[in-house]
Amino acid sequence: MRLRGHGIYDTRVLSAMEAVPRRYFVPDACYEQAYADMELPIDCGQSLSSPLTIAMMTQVLEVGPDHKVLEIGTGSGYHAAILSRMVTRVYSIERYHRLIGAVESRCRQHNFVNIVLRHGDGLQGWRGQAPFDRIIVTCGLHAAPTDLVDQLTDQGRLVAVVNGRLCEYTADKNAAPGDIVGMTLPLFETGKSKVL
Repeated sequence: MRLRGHGIYDTRVLSAMEAVPRRYFVPDACYEQAYADMELPIDCGQSLSSPLTIAMMTQVLEVGPDHKVLEIGTGSGYHAAILSRMVTRVYSIERYHRLIGAVESRCRQHNFVNIVLRHGDGLQGWRGQAPFDRIIVTCGLHAAPTDLVDQLTDQGRLVAVVNGRLCEYTADKNAAPGDIVGMTLPLFETGKSKVL
């Protein structure tokens, strides 16, 4: 798998990505590019991140099999499906009803039974299901997601792209957020997603 050559070494991430066909999650018009390492457009003006970006964010998240995971920005459902192969249950919030309906259909069709979907404002999180061991924000942000950090367990970790940089946040309110990848990720241009 080409991801190994780009610093993706977590075997659980690699196995999950190999087990989940990306073609299930791309629009028909992009079917030929399903396995290209590129961002692809989906409905509602949103996009499906490249496999490398998804692998990198998932590796940094350091998901354990017993972790309770919240994903902000369901999109096509691809990232949630990958996470679902690594944990018992994934909770995912999406702001577009249309995308939620499509993901529900894909989950039924392809037997992704441990993904719980909700329509709503992802930046508010999911207090009724909190706390979470891991939270991943799959869209670019302008500022640290403090409301989401408050929904982490004591040992929790949140991964998000803030102002173009991949960042990690922990539940330790005294710790400064760590800039964990020393590079700008142009696929996560701040403001690309208008709500976030």
